[in-house]
Amino acid sequence: MTKAMMLTVLSVVLVLAIACGGKGDVVAVETPETDHMVAQATLTAYYIDAALKAGMTPQEINYTLSRVAGGTAISEFWISDEDGQVEFTNVAGIDFAFPTDPDADSQAAPFADLLLGGETVVVQEAQPRDVDGALFQYVAVAGVDRPRIVQVGFDRR
Repeated sequence: MTKAMMLTVLSVVLVLAIACGGKGDVVAVETPETDHMVAQATLTAYYIDAALKAGMTPQEINYTLSRVAGGTAISEFWISDEDGQVEFTNVAGIDFAFPTDPDADSQAAPFADLLLGGETVVVQEAQPRDVDGALFQYVAVAGVDRPRIVQVGFDRR
């Protein structure tokens, strides 16, 4: 299989999986909607693992994330490295790092527990985000390939 074919397959699988939702082995959370958000973040974690194993570049991964965000209910993807620095996102031009202290004074601080191994899923209620005050809801899971934050965001305006 050529690299282009593999990229296409990975992209199609991710879009279909996100569009279909589903529970599987996902940890149950408060509502069916947040349950789907956890499933979307989980599928994204597996996509990142598969994309890296397939040799995709960060630019190719970000392009795929942009395509998915452009055609689904997901507004944003934020995927960090083990230090909290965002490696992959569909949001161009923002250099962001998640706090590594879950008690830090930041909207993103609770997601640090995913890096530290204290949590495997973090569901945040919709709230104004620090960067611009827009009402967003974020859900994240731990990486499947290594410690990382795999977060999806939804515009709730």
